[in-house]
Amino acid sequence: MAKLIPAAERIIRARKLIQKARELPVPIEGGRSDFSYLANVKDLLRQARDLIKFISMTPSASAEIKEDVKRVYQEAEQADRDLLQ
Repeated sequence: MAKLIPAAERIIRARKLIQKARELPVPIEGGRSDFSYLANVKDLLRQARDLIKFISMTPSASAEIKEDVKRVYQEAEQADRDLLQ
């Protein structure tokens, strides 16, 4: 059975994944339109979103945690815009 990860830890991990997506090197050939680069960035951002997806729906999540989740979603969306467009 999978071990439960606390909400605060999930938020930290999601932010690390977003940062990892930002740090991916842009390929010289193909640039930002390189399919493997796009796939890697999208995958990391998807993993970040999946980590925090259900936190705001849990009854034990405080208002502060829910605000952090909203901020992480905004960070992921901003990274998506910055890296893929």
